[in-house]
Amino acid sequence: MTRSWQRSTRSWRRWTAGLLVAGLLAGCGADDPEESVGITVVLFGDAEEIAGYRTMVEAFEKASPDVDVTLSPVATQDELMARLTTAFAGGAPPDVFLLNYRRYGQFAAQGAIEPAQSYLDESGALDEGDFSRRALDAFRFDGSTLTCLPQNLSSLVVYYNADLFRASGLTPPTAGWTWDDFLASAKALTRDGRYGVGVEPSVPRLAPFVWSNGGDLVDDPNRPSTLTLTGSPATRKAVDWFLDLQLVHHVVPPDAEEQSESSEARFLRGTLGMYLNSRVAVPTLRTIKDFEWDVAALPVAPGGVPASILHSDAYCMSAGRPDHRSAWRFIEFAMGAEGQRILAASGRTVPSRLDVARSDEFLKPSLPPRSSQVYLDAEPHLRATPRTASWSRVERETDALLEEAFYGRVGREEGLRQLEEKIRPLFRDPPR
Repeated sequence: MTRSWQRSTRSWRRWTAGLLVAGLLAGCGADDPEESVGITVVLFGDAEEIAGYRTMVEAFEKASPDVDVTLSPVATQDELMARLTTAFAGGAPPDVFLLNYRRYGQFAAQGAIEPAQSYLDESGALDEGDFSRRALDAFRFDGSTLTCLPQNLSSLVVYYNADLFRASGLTPPTAGWTWDDFLASAKALTRDGRYGVGVEPSVPRLAPFVWSNGGDLVDDPNRPSTLTLTGSPATRKAVDWFLDLQLVHHVVPPDAEEQSESSEARFLRGTLGMYLNSRVAVPTLRTIKDFEWDVAALPVAPGGVPASILHSDAYCMSAGRPDHRSAWRFIEFAMGAEGQRILAASGRTVPSRLDVARSDEFLKPSLPPRSSQVYLDAEPHLRATPRTASWSRVERETDALLEEAFYGRVGREEGLRQLEEKIRPLFRDPPR
């Protein structure tokens, strides 16, 4: 157990004790002002991301001095899932936690999350119409009731080294560029120990290419029972195109080189032409001083449609609390114009609040990327993966098996066959 989590647990104990004392004083007719309330907020991110959240928490505490916030960050989403699983099992979950829509299903299915819908309906500060419908819909676990309130509306995009594009005689990517354009650029950029593309072999990276080509990942997006990576010509063509980036064209760093230096590190060092990630990468990319970089939309399949995958994290409240008012006040601030502007300035988020997303604070920042309109242009083309209780595990296991095929550790046909066979039972298993 980490010290920060111990502090969070102590904060929870102080909070519950404070509620008890306040209740006793009220029952005795005491007129002393109510003591401050403590809440714990758990979220994930690297140092640059967490700095933005700390600034937002400081602004909230200044506006609400009667609420003390203990910010308890972890570095990765896997660490966050482990922290939350342990906390819920131990009966001491945080008051508020930030969770991706692809991972919240197992907690929602167990009734561990206090639904946000009624709080939003009764809020005088927020309105459902303030936010992107696509982001909201991703957090309707039962299809109608809003479970958590999404703070961001990101998508998978292409970050590119503009200096390398110019030096290689390449035209910068524009909306509507194709898979052929993307591959031609990647090949031209791959030379002299440099690689054209950095992309992890995972479901969130593969999915947009499948959708762009008219395919799908599963048999039924609402009630999935199996993966369909080899089930239709459209899907299989996209899967093969994705695998070929490594296995045939060698424009992606091979396994050993990726293990020794991540694609993000290569991009930061100027030895990677293009890097596929969401808005989450921007705070780190803004540390680049030696070259110009920008962002572009994903390429479109020949004869296909524009597509990207929704990347959205939401503030959730733990169920079972005697009083959620302070937790909701924090969420109201974080999701209000001021809170959303603070995180937008940090570079971490594409605000889910549309007035902030369309404002100069986001679209015309003093720091890169210059082409931030790309994130908003992607919104009509965003799709989400399933949000079932077992999806988080399905995705995690699929990623591991997809990596085997992507790096040639197992033959392509055998790898895809094993993948579908091994993953199919997980759709029926309870989450772990």
